[in-house]
Amino acid sequence: MTNREPPSTSPMGRLDAIDVGAKKLTIQTEFFVRPDWHLETKVYLGGELKKVYSDPLDGVSDEQLQQVVNDFHQKWLDEIVAGLRNRS
Repeated sequence: MTNREPPSTSPMGRLDAIDVGAKKLTIQTEFFVRPDWHLETKVYLGGELKKVYSDPLDGVSDEQLQQVVNDFHQKWLDEIVAGLRNRS
């Protein structure tokens, strides 16, 4: 891993909230520059942290960052929603 300078423009994070029965499922994706560029997607159910997914961003250019954030977030959102549908 290599320490990189922060991007010229940081990407916007993503946040989605879905009602699951009486609880709220919240999925939040954020970009971090320290210790190295990486994404974290945090999954909360009823306000309680349930899972954290992390992905290093080696080789991702500044121009690609927002699309990578969007794709990473959407991947986990789709997977979690599909899993919930299969449980119903």
